[in-house]
Amino acid sequence: MTLRLGVIGTGAIGTDHARRINHVLTGGRVVALTDVNRESAEACVASVAEGARICDSAEEVIAASDAVLVCSWGQAHEAQVLAAIAAGKPVFCEKPLATEAEGARRIVEAEVAFGRRLVQVGFMRRYDRGYVALKRMVAERLGTPLMVHAAHRNPTVPERYVTPMAIHDTLIHEIDVLRWLLDDDYVSAQVIFPRATSHTHGALKDPQIVLLETAKGVRIDVEVFVNCRYGYDIQCEVVGEEGTGRLPEPMAIPTRLNATLGQSILMDWKDRFIDAYDVELQDFLTAAARGTASGPSSWDGYVAAITSDVCVQAQEAPGSILPISLPARPALYD
Repeated sequence: MTLRLGVIGTGAIGTDHARRINHVLTGGRVVALTDVNRESAEACVASVAEGARICDSAEEVIAASDAVLVCSWGQAHEAQVLAAIAAGKPVFCEKPLATEAEGARRIVEAEVAFGRRLVQVGFMRRYDRGYVALKRMVAERLGTPLMVHAAHRNPTVPERYVTPMAIHDTLIHEIDVLRWLLDDDYVSAQVIFPRATSHTHGALKDPQIVLLETAKGVRIDVEVFVNCRYGYDIQCEVVGEEGTGRLPEPMAIPTRLNATLGQSILMDWKDRFIDAYDVELQDFLTAAARGTASGPSSWDGYVAAITSDVCVQAQEAPGSILPISLPARPALYD
C-alpha cells in the first residue's frame, strides 16, 4: 500500500520532508500540498513533489490525503492538527504542537475523544543514533542518573529571533529529549543570564542557562547560546551513580593540515539530524499505514508546551525557581 500524503507548508522543512517521502523513504507519495505562498508550493512540486496537486487550503489537502504532514508556521498548527483528527487522518506535526499549552491540551482532548492515536510530533532527536545509544547507556550501565549537563549552540540567528524563542524554538528539543532520555517529568524551572555576547541585540538575551529539576530529583542545566559563531553544536552528558555518558560527536574526518590537527564542526541543524529526520518520518509512514501514529505523542507535545511556558515565565523573573505542574496523563498515552 502506498499512502497518499499531504503536506501543509512547503518552506524549508516541508519541502525537505516531501523530498524524503518521494525520493528516500518507502510507503508514501506526496499527492497534495499547500502553502500561504503559492510560489513556494509551485517550487516544491517542481523540485521534489512531481505530480502533486496544489490546493487552496489545509482542509483541501487533508481531504485529498490518507495522512498529513503539518509543516506550516507554528500559529497554524493547532487548527490544522485538529482538522486532521476530525477527519480521522494520521498527522505528523512539526514542533511546536501548538504555540500555547492550552492549544496542545485541546489537541490531546480531541485525540482522546477520537479514541486512537493519530498524532506524531516532530521531536526528531528521539530518532538520532547518538541519543538512542545514550538512552541505552543510561538504562543499562550508568546507574541512577543524578545530573545532566547539556548545551544547544547555534552559530547565529535572524534579527527577528527574540528572548522567548530561545525556549519555544530552541530549548524545546532539550525539553522533550531529556524527559525521554531520563523517563522522568519536570517539577521546576529556573533561568539565569550570564554576561551577554556582543553579537546579540536588545530584544535577545544571549546566552541563557536553564535549570530544570525532575520528579526523581535529577538536576539539569542547559546552556542555550544562539550566537556562538563557531558552529551548530549539541552537547549532552548524563552523570550517573556508576559513571558518565556523553552524546557522541557527529562523524567528521580528523585532519592534519597546515601544521594544524583539526576536525570540522557542522553549521546547519538540518545536516546534524539528517538521518534522524529520515528515521522519524519512516516511523510515521509505517504507523500511518495502520491508521495510527507512533513516536512522540500529543501528550509529549502538551508536556513540552507546559514546560516551555513555565521556562518563559522564568526568563521574566531571572533566578526565581518556578514550579511545573502537569495534569494526569490520559490512558491513551500509557
